[in-house]
Amino acid sequence: MRQVALERYGADGGDAVDAWRAALARAGEEVDDIARLDRVNAFFNRRIAFDDDARIWGQGDYWATPLETLGRAAGDCEDFSIAKYLSLRQLGVPNERLRLIYVRAQIGGPQSGISQAHMVLGYYASPDAEPLILDNLIGEIRPAGRRPDLLPVFSFNSEGLWVGGASASSADPTARLSRWRDLLERVRKEGMQ
Repeated sequence: MRQVALERYGADGGDAVDAWRAALARAGEEVDDIARLDRVNAFFNRRIAFDDDARIWGQGDYWATPLETLGRAAGDCEDFSIAKYLSLRQLGVPNERLRLIYVRAQIGGPQSGISQAHMVLGYYASPDAEPLILDNLIGEIRPAGRRPDLLPVFSFNSEGLWVGGASASSADPTARLSRWRDLLERVRKEGMQ
């Protein structure tokens, strides 16, 4: 993966992969998932600048791999969420505890009438637990109940798709979400399992 980063992004890309690996190693030393969440969330929120896909990739909506996000040192909300999700999976956090969640984010606070599409990562300690939200807008990991500015639309991971909190059991997220399928294939080609 470091070699791919060097070829695509030069020395800065290689250094970014090294920093990511070091951050994952430190997070892997933690004794519980919450500490791992904190480390991964902080790493990406500090290292990656928020920017628009049109400026970064020259297209309206592009889901970047963690390598691409690190190489450009920039990403949008999907890129932050994807990088955190795949990093936590690398650390052994079970897939059933993680979901990428599409939300409507109220801009200007919960009383605002202005909202926009946004993606966050949810961590579920148990299947029916209130998720903890990892976000690039607010650095502190908070329970969903403390994020009244977010209205969930649907969520997914590599094993399922949920709409309105209920599992769409027959829905294969890789079949229904072509960007997700394409992303997972690019991740494999870059050497991340």
